[in-house]
Amino acid sequence: MTFSALALAGLSAQWTTLEPDRLTTALNGKQVDAGLVDWLEDTSSRLSALPAEQRQRTAKLMDAQLDTVTDLLEHSRYTEPVGRRLHLLAASLASACGWHRFDQGQHFAAGKLWNAALANAHAARDRDLGAGILSDFAYQSIWLTKPGTAVEPLSQALMHTRHPTARSLLHLRRARAHAALGAAAACHRDLAAAETALLTDSPDAAPAWCRWMSTADLAVDSGQCLLDLGRTEEAHARIDEGMNLLPRSRDKTRGIFLTYEARSLLQAREVEQALAVTHQSLDLAHRMGAERCVTLVRELAPAFKIYRQVDGVADLMARLKATPSLS
Repeated sequence: MTFSALALAGLSAQWTTLEPDRLTTALNGKQVDAGLVDWLEDTSSRLSALPAEQRQRTAKLMDAQLDTVTDLLEHSRYTEPVGRRLHLLAASLASACGWHRFDQGQHFAAGKLWNAALANAHAARDRDLGAGILSDFAYQSIWLTKPGTAVEPLSQALMHTRHPTARSLLHLRRARAHAALGAAAACHRDLAAAETALLTDSPDAAPAWCRWMSTADLAVDSGQCLLDLGRTEEAHARIDEGMNLLPRSRDKTRGIFLTYEARSLLQAREVEQALAVTHQSLDLAHRMGAERCVTLVRELAPAFKIYRQVDGVADLMARLKATPSLS
């Protein structure tokens, strides 16, 4: 863990010297003041801002933050504005904790947390955030090869958000679902809508849940759509374009699309190139601590087996067999 000792010391000092009395009072049913919520929001923001490979090691801190906020909501008194902030914070934390469970392949647990996030977003009357959580459910469905169940949640989400960046992401995810279903025309309509929305200026900042959305995401996801639709050459060009644009902070996304690329290379019988890409993807999955990404790489093993005579395939199979679970 590379979270700096200085940052940890600062958080520790704040918690031990400033917050316990205030927190204890609130948890005993007294009034929650805005200062405590300020501190909880600031701490949660710092944890969420850590790079992905560090966030996996601070998951228990996020869980503890969520437990604290939930206790405050259930057992303390607060004004309406403070209550709304607490619900928003609970929604954000539950969403983040859900993504951690999702990365570990704990899909039922992720769904329970996202359900809690959705309830808190509703209580806070934040439709944009609710739309983002619906899109998380849809992404999970696509990941679990159930794209048919993703289309309606994404359509509902599109009805409840207006920011162009948010709409771009929702259209892009719905395009992925349509592509997996083989619905080419619907997929291309959504890809076009995603591109138009992403290029649309807005005077307001994008909602936090989609602020990372970029032209790199549009390119790599468009490439995956084209792969699903059998347009391999165009797909590789789009994925390569997007991969070159992705910053290092998005290495989990990079690892996922490297796996997709490896699968496509195997289908084209480009075995040596597929080997190199698969090793790179597995390295990234381990660094991110993402069990679902390791599982995605493992699922390539049957496709490699028919090429056992190719140099390097036996070594990869042995590495996959020896790879421990990250959960």
